[in-house]
Amino acid sequence: MATGSDLPTPEWSRPPARGYTADDLDRLPDLPPHTELLLGSLVFSVRQSAFHSKTVSWLDRQLVDQVPEGWEVWRQMGLKIDSRNRPEPDLMVVDSRADTGPEQTFWLPQDVVLVVEVTEEGEAEWDREVKPRKYAAAGIRYFWRVEYVQGRPIAHIHELSTASAEYVLSGTFRERLTVRRPFPLAIAFDRPHGGREVSAPGTAE
Repeated sequence: MATGSDLPTPEWSRPPARGYTADDLDRLPDLPPHTELLLGSLVFSVRQSAFHSKTVSWLDRQLVDQVPEGWEVWRQMGLKIDSRNRPEPDLMVVDSRADTGPEQTFWLPQDVVLVVEVTEEGEAEWDREVKPRKYAAAGIRYFWRVEYVQGRPIAHIHELSTASAEYVLSGTFRERLTVRRPFPLAIAFDRPHGGREVSAPGTAE
């Protein structure tokens, strides 16, 4: 019987001196599912919580139902920002004209209008600091971060400032998210989290 020491070492466990590139994610064999590339290093997903799974699924359905014609919603697919950064946002809203077919493995920033991250505890620093900087620098206009705080989901809505090329918080929403940009959207958070009634809309748009 083979022991752990007898198993072959995966190629991805031996990074090149220059670090990995975005294109390496398409060629490296046996990468763990949902591997991302940030700052030239491979980043592996933490164990997914029920909050994360339910919230991503619920937002996915709501966005699919509400985004206008000409846009597509994609879940956990690569975003090729540059040669050293290819994160995998939880959700993206993408120009449908950029869809090249079933062999496509990533999107480009110029085709993405909205990125959504549902934050797990082990990925908080990536979602609050590293990824938003990369998304903003790439020119993606809207960024949502959804967190689980004191037993309730809270959505932080950010819009890209043309003056600073950084994200500016435009609203914080509990129970129900309502925005006008990039499209009119109204998303209740009650169903995936215990069937509570929907409270009043959030405080900003």
